[in-house]
Amino acid sequence: MDLDSNWSALMRSESAIRTVDIGMLKSVPVARFADPLALMKDLSLSFLENLSLQVVVPLLKDKTITERTGFVLSTTKGNIDKLRSTSAQEAQLGRMGEVLADRFGFTAKPIVVSHACVSGLLAVSIAKRLIQMGQYDEVLVLAADQVSEFVLSGFQSFQAMSSGPCRPFDVERDGVTLGEAVAAAWVTGQWTGSLVQILGEGAINDANHISGPSRTGEGLVRSVAAAFKEADITGDRIDFISAHGTATLYNDEMEAIAFDRIGLSGVPTHSLKGYYGHTLGASGLLELVISIKSMYENRLVATKGFANLGTSKYLHVIQDTASAVLNCCLKTASGFGGSNTAMIIKKV
Repeated sequence: MDLDSNWSALMRSESAIRTVDIGMLKSVPVARFADPLALMKDLSLSFLENLSLQVVVPLLKDKTITERTGFVLSTTKGNIDKLRSTSAQEAQLGRMGEVLADRFGFTAKPIVVSHACVSGLLAVSIAKRLIQMGQYDEVLVLAADQVSEFVLSGFQSFQAMSSGPCRPFDVERDGVTLGEAVAAAWVTGQWTGSLVQILGEGAINDANHISGPSRTGEGLVRSVAAAFKEADITGDRIDFISAHGTATLYNDEMEAIAFDRIGLSGVPTHSLKGYYGHTLGASGLLELVISIKSMYENRLVATKGFANLGTSKYLHVIQDTASAVLNCCLKTASGFGGSNTAMIIKKV
């Protein structure tokens, strides 16, 4: 699906989550592509690499790649399935970056970001910083992850999987629903043709636990504070928040506490996980792109699966899709290992 098709599906409140069998795992609710074989246009490439080409090639159609063009790839597991059929070397994340960089015609060495569930948003922050430091003039950011038996088994071992489609911030939420996606963005220091400006960003690790988030939301609070400091604006400028909202008990509670501490609990907030599932390394960028589309359409997207607030602190969760004047958005992400990141974007 392209962006417009995705947007139309969101406006119809359609979810990609279905119950499927994956390997030895039966009747698992996930959001995945219905016919993977139909997407395999180049059999010399993996499924994820094929998807990446189909997303990036149209984006690069009017772009010129030079030695001043960078490439940042965000993924948590990459071609993990290659461990079964080829070799450990081919399954390495760096190898996927090299294959795609070669196909796209990059001369710069690809940078791979694999930092749990903040990877996609953090990759955009890294691209911004590389441009600010003068290393590149523009950067292609690509975020990609797929649903696999390996990844599903890992989340099941944490007892973090939802029994049905996830319900972010809801009182009856019982876990995450996984999904797969590929998203791409072109980050540049030039104003011409830009859709949004990155006003500020921040990434702070709360050092709380290898899998559990801070009970006080400290890492997310500090990440958002850093983004506001760079942006040099106050919270009343934020029109909506695109939260991480995985629908696990602990993540959603942590986010509600953090937004309350920052004074943003009254800002309209949504999670897109009820539509796409948690797409891991792709989620931050995918949701950032949807946020940009939301601003240009002036539409607040509802939090699918949400009915009644289930966090100890109040949070203005968007329950129904509605029209609104949108110019500025806060996007956040949190993940395993205490990772947190936040970004403030403004419509140009």
